[in-house]
Amino acid sequence: MNRKEFIKNIFGVAAIAGIAGSCKDHRSNSIKGSIIGASANIGHIIRDGKTTDSPSEIIKKDIVIVGGGISGLSAARHLQANGITNFLLLDLEKEVGGNAKSGKNTISAFPWGAHYIPVPNNNLTEYLDFLQECGVVKNINENTLPEYNEAYLCFNPEERLFINGQWQDGLIPHFGVPEKDTAQISAFLNKMNEYRYAVGADKKEAFAIPVNESSEDNAFTLLDTLTMQEWMLANKFTSSYLHTYVNYCTRDDFGTPHNKISAWAGIHYFAARKGKAANATYSDVLTWPEGNGFLVNKLQAAILPQIKTSSLVTKITPQADKVLVAYFDVAANKNIIIEAAQCIVAVPQFIASRLLNDDERKAAVKKDFHYSPWMVANIKTNELKQKSGAPLSWDNVMYGSDSLGYIDATHQQLQVYKTKRNLTYYLPLCTKDPVTERKLAQNKTHADWVKLIMDNLKKVHADIETQTEEINVMIWGHAMIQPLPGYISGKSRAVLARSVNNNVHFAHTDIAGISIFEEAFYQGLNAAKKIIQQGIKNKG
Repeated sequence: MNRKEFIKNIFGVAAIAGIAGSCKDHRSNSIKGSIIGASANIGHIIRDGKTTDSPSEIIKKDIVIVGGGISGLSAARHLQANGITNFLLLDLEKEVGGNAKSGKNTISAFPWGAHYIPVPNNNLTEYLDFLQECGVVKNINENTLPEYNEAYLCFNPEERLFINGQWQDGLIPHFGVPEKDTAQISAFLNKMNEYRYAVGADKKEAFAIPVNESSEDNAFTLLDTLTMQEWMLANKFTSSYLHTYVNYCTRDDFGTPHNKISAWAGIHYFAARKGKAANATYSDVLTWPEGNGFLVNKLQAAILPQIKTSSLVTKITPQADKVLVAYFDVAANKNIIIEAAQCIVAVPQFIASRLLNDDERKAAVKKDFHYSPWMVANIKTNELKQKSGAPLSWDNVMYGSDSLGYIDATHQQLQVYKTKRNLTYYLPLCTKDPVTERKLAQNKTHADWVKLIMDNLKKVHADIETQTEEINVMIWGHAMIQPLPGYISGKSRAVLARSVNNNVHFAHTDIAGISIFEEAFYQGLNAAKKIIQQGIKNKG
């Protein structure tokens, strides 16, 4: 395997884009900016063969956590909270967070990926406890309902949709929509509400969070055998407005069109949220200028001494009574082996299978695990001209667009008048298959992305090209798992989630089934619990 293949296999498109971006100037147009990715330094280390050098140090730890996304951070936080502190969390990037990472400029912080959390279901007590620690939940009232911090509940106006030449309030199409289509949309939403409170013969919720808590009743699991589009047509939901809306929703949550996504997963999007609160409902969201980067900072606050960034893990070797984790310390420029009693692998399975050098796992991943690529751009602008209708909102979507529109990262700022804004633009790369989309993304320049974004947004902001000061782009080569038909109920997900030798445990949203914050949080929590249940103690 050559250098380029190694980087692509382990890190995805972002790494190659980042390395290429470091070697040439992307400012080939009047709008400055760059493609953000893995540092060129990582590529040079691999190119020079430094990761194959003999280790210069062997250290011992009770636990190693590989990966600093939400799952890895959640696992580390839970270990720390239970008095287990002799662990090390390794992450390739300079900052932890995975697809919840964020950035900042002179205007505000902004997200590079996940940018909100819905109001949680009330049975997720450990998650709610964490949110209370963060100050997101202010208190639990006498009716045992959480009261959320009003500063973190999304301010109004929350959402708008550009449709039929005008901005309307909300994302469900209604402006200029014929009555027959409106009736179908209403009937569809009523059906989703029925599923929200449906219970299987096994007394479990039909659609639960985490996914693995959902009913295994065939009446519901059979929905995993067809696509969302097929299910809609079979149930006489034919409105083009409804299909466009549902297609937007599945691309938003799964990076996958509704003609490819599992019907079970598609319905889960609408039916799994059931949260109740003193000052919010299940349809409300919590957000911050930096998006879920706010929660990343809270998760890592108590474990900063145990986090080791710029650490390229190259191999994980499970043995009967220990686990050997080899990594390259970029800052120290040396290879290190950690001898640990336990290891939590909190990276996607396409990476985990290679780190473990497990051919069976690799084959299963290649066959059953498919990941959607995304492009996210942060746009620094002056005030923009607005089309008629609803005012600038937190979430701004264009009906029928390939993009998901943009969120205003300055929305939660308290000042009313703003002369400059950060707009975070989201584009799931799902027109073609993921492999093709990754190759196409790899070959695009900064100028290509800027043109694509400007061509899309000038339909609603005529002056956006002259008012934009800077655009930075990030490519997520494997942003999230695609729950295609058969994935949720199939065997691969459950098989690959099993621990190896009872000392290597997995925690990531790809084995959870869908990529949402709660799933990542509980993946890490449950992996940590497996270790705690074995009675591991600090050895100092």
